[in-house]
Order: sequence, then C-alpha cells, then structure tokens
Amino acid sequence: MVVGLEETKSGFTRHPVTWKDLSREVGPARWARPTISVAQDSEKLAKLFEVALLPPRPKPPKVDFTKNDAVLISVGPRSSTGYRLRVVRVTQSGNLDILVRERTPTLREKVSPTITYPYLLLVVPKLDKHVTVKYVGRY
Repeated sequence: MVVGLEETKSGFTRHPVTWKDLSREVGPARWARPTISVAQDSEKLAKLFEVALLPPRPKPPKVDFTKNDAVLISVGPRSSTGYRLRVVRVTQSGNLDILVRERTPTLREKVSPTITYPYLLLVVPKLDKHVTVKYVGRY
C-alpha cells in the first residue's frame, strides 16, 4: 500500500494535491455570501473580487494561471472573531476534492462580538478536473 493514496467509492484512487493558501496575502475581505468559485484566469478572479466583496475591497493576488487555478471558499458573515476555515485535505480522484472544516468558538473562549467573514483563497494546480468542496462538521 502506498501512503497517501486512498480508494474512493467510485473506484478512483485519491492522490494528495499540493495547494497554497493566499488568504493572508489578500488580508481581511468581506465576502457577503457563502461562495465557492473557481477562477481559471485573472479576469474571473478580478470580477469575483469586484462583485462578491463588500467595500473596501482588497486587490486580488497575483496567480500564475498558466499552471494554477484559484478556488475561493467563503461561508459568509459570522458573529465573532472566533470563526475560522481550515483545509483538511486536497486530493485528486475523478475530481479535485477539497475538504474544509469550519472552526466555531466555544462559550469559554474570549472572542470579540464583531462581524467577521471567514474565507479561504486557495491556489491549486490546473488539472482540468471538476472541483468539489465539501464541509465536514464544525469543531
């Protein structure tokens, strides 16, 4: 058995895929609605930043779209600073599968009651595969 490979229900072997999170590079951004979108060129990424973000809008980061795609995952507004999104894994099988988990604060945590907008902006290799994003339970 090869470490890192996993058989899926459809019979495809799941391979880990390298990815990079550009969210910190972008900084705070206010994605008004839950959004999952794949940008395959800089024009689509710029349009996504223009249409889906509330002002003030940060500039989209530079992405080498000859080799990569950008995947935006946002959950919309949350009520405090304790919410985060975390990538559990990115794998390739019949699709490019991204598994994400949302962290929610506990009642014992000291968080600020302010509106936040958790999101991830991932860069993944251009694989010409359908991208699926699944959420696993909150933690």
